[in-house]
Amino acid sequence: MFEFSPLYTRLTQAGFEAWVQPLSQLIAHKLDPNNHGDLNRWYDSINRLPSLHASETELNRNTVRIGLKDDLSYAEQETLTTILEQFKPWRKGPFDLFGIDINTEWRSDWKWNRLENAITPLAGRTVLDVGCGNGYHVLRMAGAGADLVVGIDPTLVFNMQFQVLQRYLKEQRCWVVPVTLEQLPSAINAFDTVFSMGVLYHRRSPIDHLYDLKKLIRPGGELVLETLVIDGDENDILIPPGRYAKMRNVWFIPSAKALEVMLKRCGYRDIKIIDISTTSVDEQRATNWMTFESLADFLDPLDSTKTIEGLPAPKRATFTAQV
Repeated sequence: MFEFSPLYTRLTQAGFEAWVQPLSQLIAHKLDPNNHGDLNRWYDSINRLPSLHASETELNRNTVRIGLKDDLSYAEQETLTTILEQFKPWRKGPFDLFGIDINTEWRSDWKWNRLENAITPLAGRTVLDVGCGNGYHVLRMAGAGADLVVGIDPTLVFNMQFQVLQRYLKEQRCWVVPVTLEQLPSAINAFDTVFSMGVLYHRRSPIDHLYDLKKLIRPGGELVLETLVIDGDENDILIPPGRYAKMRNVWFIPSAKALEVMLKRCGYRDIKIIDISTTSVDEQRATNWMTFESLADFLDPLDSTKTIEGLPAPKRATFTAQV
């Protein structure tokens, strides 16, 4: 259905030849319609996408733009909109696809704007984005000049959203594949920059996650880490007794200072906290493209500084660290 051979060529050129065979087998398994009940429906929707040429693309802007409204007829726009709606929920973005405004749950551009001038410039670099979702940040990384960006995310609907975008973008520097960090074939210290954004608090063993990331970064390379944090000193860590903001899979929320200690213990150096921001209901909210509950439903209606469970409301810190 999708052609990944250019990715395997790029990986070989970048020093990841040992990944090619096992990764190709894993991707084929993940995208086998017999292994997921929605894949045939999604494949059918992608096959029905209108044949269009994007006269302009812009990856280095808050709303990633692919094509212009004038590139398609009214009937084609109606067809494209209907098909895009088959891939809801759209969580990361925003996107402008041939004049169709995909107003996603997250203003992911806000996160990008907080870090883009504080990280090592991505021009010419080989990049891994762990937990990339539908690839919004993958595209922003390419827009910042990265030579190759591999995004990994096991959620198939997000992979399908990226394939819809790629149908018109045809950008061979950018790839999203349906695997987890733990499923990568082997640890090769070859990426110039590795991003882990919104992942650490979902890991039962955050220390292992930091070590696993470190094994993928070349000497002198950089980790960009973004995660939930709480206020406090190096001894403060929140382990939710049940759900956190209605999420079942939040295991571990340290203070920024505690996470800095963890990074040091894992052998990272030149650790910098480049941003700490409280997540607002303007940054994460329900939209026509994500109609389920969102942040406003996860907070105490009488005290927005607390979650519905009475825990500290979401606050996120972004770190850079060198290997």
